[in-house]
Amino acid sequence: MPFAGEPLHDRHDRDRFESGKPELDGWLRAHALTVEARRTGRTFVWHDNGRVVGYYTLAAHLIVREGLPRSIGRGNPTQIPAVLLARLALDKSLQGQGLGGALLADSLARVVAATRTVAARYVVVDAIDRAAQSFYAHHGFREIPSSLRLVQKITDIAAAIGD
Repeated sequence: MPFAGEPLHDRHDRDRFESGKPELDGWLRAHALTVEARRTGRTFVWHDNGRVVGYYTLAAHLIVREGLPRSIGRGNPTQIPAVLLARLALDKSLQGQGLGGALLADSLARVVAATRTVAARYVVVDAIDRAAQSFYAHHGFREIPSSLRLVQKITDIAAAIGD
């Protein structure tokens, strides 16, 4: 992997980040440090000499079993601990090189490591659009019907990365 995720810091240059998704770009510039300060999400960045070229944000989450298809929710408690992959974006300069999957793998490895300390059963992602939904489905996430929400068991992620 050409980059390694590190916690977002105010020294990181977020102003030149451009993923092609203005909602994700604007959130990084305007809200990521506030979310970090409030401890409601943790943002990790890939950077090139301080300039952010990729990022993802993780947060604690709960899934309500009734919101899942029976095949996924069966046997789980009413509320299921999870990790929300709240944001994931790659700068246009790196797109088309397979690095989106590497950025996702970086985020999922961090989740697996965190769940050695704090338990969670799933990683949840609310895709920003159908293209993002297809990206996550390609990487093993299961779609929740009639939504852009996808989930993947952390045990499956751990097995896939050899953990």
